[in-house]
This record gives sequence, structure tokens and C-alpha cells, in this order.
Amino acid sequence: MKTAVVTGGSRGIGFGIASKLADEGWNLVVNGMRPEEGVADAMETLRSKDVQVAYARGDVGSVEGRGNILEVARELAGGSVNLLVNNAGITSPGRMDILDTIEENFDWVIATNLKGAFFLSQAVARDMVETKRKDDSFQGSLVNITSISSAVVSTNRPDYCIAKAGLSMMSQLFAARLGEYHIPVYEVRPGIIKSDMTVGVTDKYDKLIEEGLCVTKRWGIPDDVGKAVAALARGDFPYSTGQVIMVDGALTMPRL
Repeated sequence: MKTAVVTGGSRGIGFGIASKLADEGWNLVVNGMRPEEGVADAMETLRSKDVQVAYARGDVGSVEGRGNILEVARELAGGSVNLLVNNAGITSPGRMDILDTIEENFDWVIATNLKGAFFLSQAVARDMVETKRKDDSFQGSLVNITSISSAVVSTNRPDYCIAKAGLSMMSQLFAARLGEYHIPVYEVRPGIIKSDMTVGVTDKYDKLIEEGLCVTKRWGIPDDVGKAVAALARGDFPYSTGQVIMVDGALTMPRL
């Protein structure tokens, strides 16, 4: 039984990922910010798939939060986990214009969406390398959930775009560093995904999708992202470390 950590895994895209991993027999450490009673239904749904599931509450953007995630993960895995999915993130508070963005919001987004993922990845990668040195049969990997916003400009979400662009580079950095240990690192880049983060812009994107924004003429759903992560986690792409997997209905494909 392999163990995966999914940050922000109790709802939205993260829950879609956790659910698909559970379908394939992965034990799970699900991280979130809500108290345990607030995620009880989600955890029960995952446990009904006959896998072990532990909930690690904590802010990935804080030292204490990451410490709790690592403690729970090491306990469930009995050592190093096999997979870390950096999914936790927040949207740009207030969606403020780049000329009006305030430092407090910028720091919050960067800490949650980029800094937290970096230092959690660093800690997990160290565990994986140590385990790999002792046992060459150990299989580990990292998957970072970014966004088309890492390459597509939104001037009313500059902090979010910058954080996601940084996470894209972080994926390549860790891929390069961990390559000698055969620990692949991937980036999954979703497009317009139906979740609690996009509720406020539903009407806007309903119209744009109807007008042809995406080649695949529908919203993406968390299940779409979950399927991509599950394929990577299975080891189906062992020679593709450092690569970007697009899950955007070809929104970003150049067209005339």
C-alpha cells in the first residue's frame, strides 16, 4: 500500500484528486483548514473506498501547519510517503487590479500557494531521498497543481498568477534535483474548473465557454484533474519528469 499526501484535499480539485487516488488503492493523508467535523463526510467517502485516510489540519503556508502535515504523513506511511500532491491554494483576495494590489494580500497568496508548497516539497523530498538510498525499490513522486494562470495574464489577480508561475518553475527545479534518484516531478495545469473557487465567476465563464473559449466545450471538473494525477501516480509516465500536463480543454491551444 502506497501513501499519498494531498494538500487542500477535502474539497474541490483536491478532493477530486484524493478520490481518484483512493479508487486506485492509495492510502491518503488529506490536508485542509477546516476542523475535523467539517470534513467528516468527505473523509467517510474516501474511507468507503477501503483505504486508510488520515486528516491533517493545518495551514500549509505556516511552519506549524506543515509540521503537522509531515507528522501525520510519516505516521501513516511508517516513514516516507510515496506521493506529494501540492494542491492547496487560495484565490486572489478581492481580485484587485495590479495597480491597487496590497502587500498583505500578496504575502498571503504567495505564502499559501508557493512558499508552503516549496518547503513542504523540500521536507518530503528529503525523506524520499533518504528512503531511496536505503531501498532502491522505493517509488516516490511529486505533483504540483498549478493553473493556466501561470502563463495566462489576469491583471486583476497578479499575486495568484505570480504564485502559480513560481510553482511552475519550482516543478522544474525539483525535477532537476531529484532526477538522479529517479523521483519524477510533474506539473498539472488546470484550466477553468468548476469548484468553490470559481463560484463567483460562473456566469462569466458560462458565457465564454458557450462562445468557444475551450475546444472541449464545457467546464472542467475536479474529476478531470484527479484522473490526470492518478495516471502520473501510477508511474505511467516515468520518462516525463519535469513536464506539464494540461487539463484545460485546450483553452490555451493557439487557434485562428
